[in-house]
Amino acid sequence: MFVGVMSGVVLAQDDDAAEEPNAVPLVNAENLVEELSPMTYDIVLHALTVGFSIMAAALFYFVLTIRTVAPRFRISSVLSVVVMVSAFLILYYQAQSWQNSFTYDDGVYVSAAGADAFSNGFRYFNWLIDVPMLLFQILFIVDITKERRASLRNQFWFSGAGMIITGYIGQFYEAQATSLTSPFYIWGLISTLFFIHVLYLIYRVIQEGKEGMSENAARVFGYIWPLFFISWMLYPGGYLMPVLFNDGGTITEVGIVGRALTYTVADVSSKVIYGIILTAVAQIRSEDIGFDTTE
Repeated sequence: MFVGVMSGVVLAQDDDAAEEPNAVPLVNAENLVEELSPMTYDIVLHALTVGFSIMAAALFYFVLTIRTVAPRFRISSVLSVVVMVSAFLILYYQAQSWQNSFTYDDGVYVSAAGADAFSNGFRYFNWLIDVPMLLFQILFIVDITKERRASLRNQFWFSGAGMIITGYIGQFYEAQATSLTSPFYIWGLISTLFFIHVLYLIYRVIQEGKEGMSENAARVFGYIWPLFFISWMLYPGGYLMPVLFNDGGTITEVGIVGRALTYTVADVSSKVIYGIILTAVAQIRSEDIGFDTTE
């Protein structure tokens, strides 16, 4: 809701700014393309639809497997449920926003008259909820002291929230990224610093966590680092799409499709697959302590 209001305010300001030469509105680059081919429009819509459908399916998986892990590990599964609900709702709304923002006209899609601008900012609000949950849930799979867990939780929250908030601010300036001094790059750089700290923390947790696990559990737990590293690296790529695929100051259709697919793959990998791996580790650890996972 806040993003929708924010978008409306920005566009209202841009009506006046449009009278100035070379004025560029603070909206996501997709809204500045004069027309979209049906293929581009459909691929983006399909990517969003597949995204929220996978989140819905994964929600059932995490709910149904909660009792297959010992009680001490169940908070991790509960947090996966929270992440799935949040991701489903946001992606579903964004798919509706995409459909409402464009209309079919003589073989192409153009901005719908009177409609709100399409905003990727909704994803950032979703990530602001999901990222802390994703980072917290791994802390309930490993054997660490309460003090260590509290310290890591606070660091995860600080850097995770800082990364998302600064990236959210920066994405408003993506259509104005004409030089390295643009707010788009400045806020993106600040977000990257938080991002690096999160990667460092998650690596430390994985290395420390293996020490208290059986060989089988540690092996599966080790899969998280390459998955986490690769999937999270996709997000900066999506952020940079408007400048990586640009034609005369306007994002190309390849960039639009690339961003939608990149974010969808990243979300599914970093939320669903990550959660499934954590559940598998919890099940192995539950068996190791004598818990009947078939109950």
